Amino acid sequence: MAAWPLADGTAVGGLCREGDHTRERMANLTFLHSMMTRIEGIKPVAPARWRSYEGAVGVYWDAEGQAGAEGYYLSPDPRIVVFFNDVSSRIRIATCEGALGRADRPMTSALYVPAGMPLWTRFNAAHRFSHLDLHLHQDRLLRYLAPSLGGSKARAVLKRPVELQDLGPIESLARLMVDEVTTPSRHTVFAESLLGSIATGLLDVPVEHGERPNERLTQAQMNKLIARVASPGDRSMAVGEMAETVGLSESWFATVFRRTTGKSPLKWQLGRRIEAVQSLLLESDLSIADIAAQLGFSDQAHLTKMFRQTVGETPAAWRRFNRES
Repeated sequence: MAAWPLADGTAVGGLCREGDHTRERMANLTFLHSMMTRIEGIKPVAPARWRSYEGAVGVYWDAEGQAGAEGYYLSPDPRIVVFFNDVSSRIRIATCEGALGRADRPMTSALYVPAGMPLWTRFNAAHRFSHLDLHLHQDRLLRYLAPSLGGSKARAVLKRPVELQDLGPIESLARLMVDEVTTPSRHTVFAESLLGSIATGLLDVPVEHGERPNERLTQAQMNKLIARVASPGDRSMAVGEMAETVGLSESWFATVFRRTTGKSPLKWQLGRRIEAVQSLLLESDLSIADIAAQLGFSDQAHLTKMFRQTVGETPAAWRRFNRES
């Protein structure tokens, strides 16, 4: 999800079209980044803004995709993508060929994509979005991690993909990074420190034996909660059940969960359930009452009340507007 060339192949911000493939070439003395992409139905709505750093390239995109638009992305370098508006109800993602439509999942607000891992994406509705792409030399990431973890553990961390929906402080760091990419106002060292903070905040770095108990949930723990909420029949969990899922006491879980996501466990869970409602409103013809029953709401009135509190309008109005747009 790192490049959005113009549909007609025009070069934009260091991108050049080569038949059905797009190759990014953004370089300084120490880093040459390249990415192979195949896209259809996706285009930028403004020129890309980018800036090179030692061992890294930052790119800011404002783009849009048509309903049914698809993309394929493969890079020999690790990369981070941070979206600044919700894409979970509009874009599906898969990391195995042929999985779109049968074993895909919603795109999350941020991704860490290890070197050499392919991505396939598909839009289930037209959507405009903006995002920050950080293309990183693997040695640059190792320099951040190895002093604390050791070389072998750091390399293991860099092989683990991460998909994060609730960004917490990462969003603020990413927005500061966008400012430095688009309108740099400080010494390069500031942006390079942001790069390291974003990367280490997103990566799945385990807590070592004997360390102080983690004051934030790990990405692995968050993934367990996300999978549990997404499982049929487990749409609504008490805080105690959520704590048990990740192996923590209820009181400590509530504390570290808020530090991790900036939300209470129940508010976060409601947000995930509303995202599932939005997906069904867009992708199915189920009635709102049927969606309420399928996703564990007590009835249609309960779903409508929760949806309005979260989204600002009724499910029927949201479905009508988004299907017409």
